[in-house]
Amino acid sequence: MAFTGLAAAPPLAIIPKVPVTYQGIHRNGVEAFLNVPYGQDTGDYWRFKPPRPHIPVPGSMVKADSYGPACPQPLGSWMVPLSLTNITAISEDCLNLNIVRPRATEANASLPVMVYIHGGSFWAGSNSEITTSPDGLVLESVKNKLPVIHVSMNYRLGVFGFAQTSALRETGSENAGLRDQRLAMEWVRENIAYFGGNPEKVTIFGQSSGGLSVGAHILSYGGTKPVPFQQAICQSQAMEPGITANYTLNATKAVVDFLGCNTTDLHSVETLSCLRDHEMQAVLDASIATHRPDVNIGHNWLPVVDGDYLPDYPSTLIHKKQFARDLVIMMGWCRDDVTLFTNTNISTANDTRDFIADYLPGLSDDHLQTLLELYSVKNFHANNNLSGEFYRAARIFRDIIMTCQPYYFANFLKFNRNQIYLYEWNQTILDPILEHLGHPAGLGPVHTSEFAYIFGNLSHYNVSGLPFNPSPADHELQVRASRSWSTFASVGRPGLPYYDTFQGWAPAFEREGQVKVFIAGGPNEGTSYIEGPQANPVFAGERLRQRCEYWDNSVVKELQW
Repeated sequence: MAFTGLAAAPPLAIIPKVPVTYQGIHRNGVEAFLNVPYGQDTGDYWRFKPPRPHIPVPGSMVKADSYGPACPQPLGSWMVPLSLTNITAISEDCLNLNIVRPRATEANASLPVMVYIHGGSFWAGSNSEITTSPDGLVLESVKNKLPVIHVSMNYRLGVFGFAQTSALRETGSENAGLRDQRLAMEWVRENIAYFGGNPEKVTIFGQSSGGLSVGAHILSYGGTKPVPFQQAICQSQAMEPGITANYTLNATKAVVDFLGCNTTDLHSVETLSCLRDHEMQAVLDASIATHRPDVNIGHNWLPVVDGDYLPDYPSTLIHKKQFARDLVIMMGWCRDDVTLFTNTNISTANDTRDFIADYLPGLSDDHLQTLLELYSVKNFHANNNLSGEFYRAARIFRDIIMTCQPYYFANFLKFNRNQIYLYEWNQTILDPILEHLGHPAGLGPVHTSEFAYIFGNLSHYNVSGLPFNPSPADHELQVRASRSWSTFASVGRPGLPYYDTFQGWAPAFEREGQVKVFIAGGPNEGTSYIEGPQANPVFAGERLRQRCEYWDNSVVKELQW
């Protein structure tokens, strides 16, 4: 009989001050601790309230060997291929973390820590999503000889995390989802050393609404309180105009009305009590029934200015430089980030005008007209069944929501001794998958295109029924990208000479009056100025300075976001 050897003992992490022991699992060459609670149950009386820290039972052994429930949201998958994991279990007792570390990491290893905030429009998503599973990223960091630990969190979503009423504001309970995220970061600061992490070397990062969350945490408390991180990455969002609109308030009212709770006043204590008295499923069903995917591209639930966590309009905080300082920050977007969310029937200039006007209903006709004139249709060419006007509308939309926001933010962040790196993502394996799912060809590097690479495992997308044909260039980019993200977490730069990372990625604002952006992937990879003779001609054609500075100097003031 062949000798197969003994199975490795489960990895352990001990927090002696409690004491409590967490027993994790071995998988894919890494060690994982799953469903580690950081906050208490948020149901019943505690619904909508700020989160409370989890208090372990002294002397307990916690089996951290399987994923915990997601926070309340629709079951199933949010949107293939942006999400490939079905949500099957939800609970209001959902404030849990997953921790993945290199094999044989000791408590005193003091490894850099990457804390991920998932996206999903503050409506869906979880820390068990396969497209953002971190095992490959951690393995690549080990091969790069700069190992990191990865932490991912669940946080409250939709009405449970972002309900907006005066009664909630008066008790410091708006933006509950952001407060959950903050509590998770504070848990990391207090406890990650026992798992082998360095609490003084924490990078928070997120994509889409996760990136917006990162931006909000940089602005948190108007910079009056120290943040529990030293570095940050905003991927495909750092802020958005809807924060100061009425989308969240309207969504809250729709849920309240659906449940029959608006018997006195939307903002009353009685209305809030009614919402708490209903079962979780009833509140969730009401939020699903009233969700408006046609409003603000489905972003019905957003952080709001609450006078506390976000004490003022984001643009006001930014202009007054009321935000965190001494951080190293990376911000970026995908080249065709929002083609997937742009109406593919757009074919005329009026279609483009209507599409942008619908997204920004508060924009004056004069500003709308000037904005449109900055994007001549001559610069956008039809491709397959998609018109030049479609690509024009998609680029305007991208710049509004994904590009000019970080550009604007970054231009102020640099004044508080923050170091900034900017990027544009320019490669994808999603095109054939999207075509297979019925989308038109030619959408380009869309939202989440970077996931297949930065998380270090293209095979996440090798799912039954979907086409999967990565090229050698995709495999090479997977290594460079993943190692660049973890290198940033380790040394504060997204690349190093003689390492298999992105090369030549320079800070965005090395010289006064000049802005550099790194083009990640594709035929033009490398650092480019945004304009001038040293700029990559293709990238310079995006005219970021002219377009974004008009947006930042004129439109932002009018919309007061």
